[in-house]
Amino acid sequence: MTIIAHISDLHLSPLTFDEDLFMQAVTEINELRPDMIILTGDITNDGYYREFKQATRYLEMFEAPLFAIPGNHDARNLGYQTFEELIGEKSWKLTFGENYTIIGLDSSSPDVDNGHIGSPQHMWLEHQLDECVINNHFSIVALHHHVISIPQTGRERNVLSDAGDILKTLTTHEVDLVISGHKHVANIWKINNTIVVNAGSLCSNKLRGKNKNSYIVYDISEDEIKIFLNYVGGEKLLYGKYPRNSL
Repeated sequence: MTIIAHISDLHLSPLTFDEDLFMQAVTEINELRPDMIILTGDITNDGYYREFKQATRYLEMFEAPLFAIPGNHDARNLGYQTFEELIGEKSWKLTFGENYTIIGLDSSSPDVDNGHIGSPQHMWLEHQLDECVINNHFSIVALHHHVISIPQTGRERNVLSDAGDILKTLTTHEVDLVISGHKHVANIWKINNTIVVNAGSLCSNKLRGKNKNSYIVYDISEDEIKIFLNYVGGEKLLYGKYPRNSL
């Protein structure tokens, strides 16, 4: 069994970040003992250097290896430079175990809210996914911006500008999981054999309606993928259960 925790949209700043909720989430996730944590962007609210410095101290509280990609808020105020200095590469590939490949994409642009992958990164993605198909790897692609519109989030404004091309690549390569954040609302779509999961906000007060702070947990076995929606300090729901793609 492989356990992956998916967190998103901390929005660390004096006005938008709830430290008590974050500490509760750290306790809960550490107790789960996940194999890794994937953070899909908007670590900070304004991309300020001091926000990133503070974020590094908070993220060190997680006991599992954590891998992050930037969000649109992280790319503000030269934050796209600070991210690489204090957090790590903005796009990356890692292999886990014998047959897992996880790809992080940078969908942010400096001081722009809209998402964009772009041709060079798209070509790199296709090459990595070709290798996943050849090697029969379980594939996960993480990015901040959603590739499909999310229900109950109002007027669509910030979906990827090249979402159609990216979605075609993801589905034709039968990527197992595509995970994102950005809209602060949890959701699951299944397109062909690809499961597309959006996480809510872990600990910010920027919530829509009656939504609560939450995170996603993936329990992946040889036969199936169980997806749990965990409300911080509250209940845990089985959000979806799907058979794994054939190896």
